[in-house]
Amino acid sequence: MSEPMIAAAAGLPLLVGWSVHALRLRRRIEAARRDPLTGLWTRSAFEERAREQLSRPRSVVYLLDLNRFKEVNDTHGHAAGDTVIRATGERLAEWAYINDATVGRLGGDEFAAVAYHRSRTELEWALAELTHALTQPIDIGGLHVAVGASIGVVDVDPRAGVVDLSQVLRCADEQMYAAKRAGIPWQLTDDLTPQCATVTGRRGGRLGSTGGTEAAA
Repeated sequence: MSEPMIAAAAGLPLLVGWSVHALRLRRRIEAARRDPLTGLWTRSAFEERAREQLSRPRSVVYLLDLNRFKEVNDTHGHAAGDTVIRATGERLAEWAYINDATVGRLGGDEFAAVAYHRSRTELEWALAELTHALTQPIDIGGLHVAVGASIGVVDVDPRAGVVDLSQVLRCADEQMYAAKRAGIPWQLTDDLTPQCATVTGRRGGRLGSTGGTEAAA
């Protein structure tokens, strides 16, 4: 065996070791950007990917929270609440796969998604599909509970140019709250102008703002 071949053979275990180490490191970084309960993107990871996706024309932003989550937690305990969140994450992940969407868990029972739709008809079909998935009963220790969700949707006009994700999410939040107040599954807008006052960086009346009075989810 020539000297170069001997040197290469000697260095092979080291190269393999570094490759395995790099793979493990990438997996750890990836895991840190995933919500441990649902496997969806965390808020920061979602926002990073959502900003990229918003650069495409005809992007649509969804913001949703569950309607009876607090009731489930109060009645059946936090383990039951975790079951609901986990099931919701699975349903959102499946919907995202079908619709080529980016989905994340923003915290608690609040989730967001960004997708691309070629037409309003396609968007409404995706919304009907999402609503159907989220209203299916969830098995909590043999008890089947229907939770459901309120969804706020912003259809970003392709003529809008570069849009700010935080502004779009705020508008989606307003639509979500309007849907919840009206008792309807979702509400849609293409207007990027926020309608509600901001209190401490959040929609006035939303939990977390001064004097927040938002209806229980």
